[in-house]
Amino acid sequence: MRVSNALFATLALGVWIGQAQAAEDVVVYSSRIDELIKPVFDAYTQETGVKVKFITDKEAPLMARIKAEGANTPADLLLTVDAGNLWQAEQMGILQPLKSDWVAANIPPQYRASSGAWTGLSLRARTIVYSTERVKPGELSTYEALADENWEGRLCLRTSKKVYNQSLTATLLETHGAKKTEQILTGWVNNLATDVFSDDNSVINAIDAGQCDVGIVNTYYFGRLHAQNPDLKVRLFWPNQNDRGVHVNLSGIGLTKYAPNPEGARKLVEWMTGETAQAIFAGANKEFPANPKAPVSEEVASWGSFKADTIPVEVAGKRQAEAIRLMDRVGWR
Repeated sequence: MRVSNALFATLALGVWIGQAQAAEDVVVYSSRIDELIKPVFDAYTQETGVKVKFITDKEAPLMARIKAEGANTPADLLLTVDAGNLWQAEQMGILQPLKSDWVAANIPPQYRASSGAWTGLSLRARTIVYSTERVKPGELSTYEALADENWEGRLCLRTSKKVYNQSLTATLLETHGAKKTEQILTGWVNNLATDVFSDDNSVINAIDAGQCDVGIVNTYYFGRLHAQNPDLKVRLFWPNQNDRGVHVNLSGIGLTKYAPNPEGARKLVEWMTGETAQAIFAGANKEFPANPKAPVSEEVASWGSFKADTIPVEVAGKRQAEAIRLMDRVGWR
């Protein structure tokens, strides 16, 4: 069949336009669940007209998938939780620097990779929680003090297999060195009231039920449970306010090494670090915005202000392997 030059040109133009439109889409691989990220991406599409396509899974399978796809990956961005995971992605060679003065202006340097490979988007404090029935706030002071003998049989912890505790331990190593940190962790293990739990919700519920008196959890877990049960007999405590401050970690995002649409990805990340998007993103999961100029949700603000640790969060990745070995050595399972 013969095709006229005019028709061929029309068909070719249509294909080009379709490809250009597809190229404008931004593809995100995300370990954060749909309900937390879809409102943010919908708002971006509404404001810019650019579609954000995303798939969700656990962080390890997503990183392995990007690695396996190589130059053929459709993923422009990897969105995941904890600086330890972002550090691992960078070490796997699946991220590249995202250079943006806008991101640098929005997000403090301790919440960004020094290489530019990723940036934080929302923050969570991994802090102390305590029973309002059996503990007075004046009895609490620091993470380190939970190793004291007066907490014997009163402490609950989550498993050391979770990256959140690995990152906390990594920052203790950075602050105290290996010998002192081993003493702290040994004290924690000796003070356990019961076997470690698989998740932070279980730690909080165990305190509420009287199995233990204190624990260490991410703040948003408390926020979720307190919203479901306002009569929860557990409260947050901000430790180390007279020295380094509360351990803070993040959820963050990085530009993939072979991103098909790096310019579109950069624009999305810049927008996500702005005040409007930060409020949506952090508020959806009862977290703190990584941009200090962005408003905090009313519920999160009700927990009170605190001094945060200024150690760069990428330390959580740099010292992760050392932290895991130490946790295993002291019997934190």
